[in-house]
Amino acid sequence: MKSTVPRSGISALISAATLLLLAAPFIGLAFVTSWRHFGFADGDGSAMAVSLGYSVLALALIIAFGTPLAWWLARYRIRGQWLIDALLLLALLTPPLALGLLLASMYGPYAPAGNLLERAGLVLTNSGPAFVMAQFYSALPYYVIAARAAFEGVPRELEQIALTLGHSPWRSFVRVSLPMAKLGLAAAIALAWVRALGEFGAVLIVAYYPQGIPVKLWVNLQNIGLNAVYPLLWVFFLVAMPLPLVLGLAARRRRLI
Repeated sequence: MKSTVPRSGISALISAATLLLLAAPFIGLAFVTSWRHFGFADGDGSAMAVSLGYSVLALALIIAFGTPLAWWLARYRIRGQWLIDALLLLALLTPPLALGLLLASMYGPYAPAGNLLERAGLVLTNSGPAFVMAQFYSALPYYVIAARAAFEGVPRELEQIALTLGHSPWRSFVRVSLPMAKLGLAAAIALAWVRALGEFGAVLIVAYYPQGIPVKLWVNLQNIGLNAVYPLLWVFFLVAMPLPLVLGLAARRRRLI
């Protein structure tokens, strides 16, 4: 006997169940939060300022360094390209704690590079620059891979036409490549923003101080208890989500136009 439930209906039920599973922890947060005693622990305000300020700086550096790399990878093929792809995947898949250990081994006070930088006045352990470094390394591969896909979606013929019309390569990049890839780049920026803001493992190793939101969540959980975590969690979501939502809605609106 054939099923009377259409395949589209089964797909819709599975999709609804999957979405419900995804939403369940966030819905649960609203119920477990003690709204009557809602309040922040000592140091939470400083953690918010640290995470927000340094994440913006890290994001600016990621865009500045990652955009040219993503465009170059999208437009040029060289011998040994697989090594570059493998490096990006390695950086992407390295566990955060392992990444922190790698950074400490390279830029720590007893490492050669870290020793030289410290003599020059740049301390990359338990400092603002160390915090930005950890966020930069953790979020850069996400941005590069997403931005590369965005640039690969731009027809090369349009860039070639711009060059034949007398535009310089830089002007062709600004006038043609960037505008046509901006939806994908917006998604890449949003992904990098959330990834940098939420980085815990690498920051824990190289920049326990100054404490950002992820580390402060851990400290509150250990020292005070679960109830002290919820207010800072709400702030994290309120800080992290607007940029992806705004960029996502703008991208969707542009597709519909």
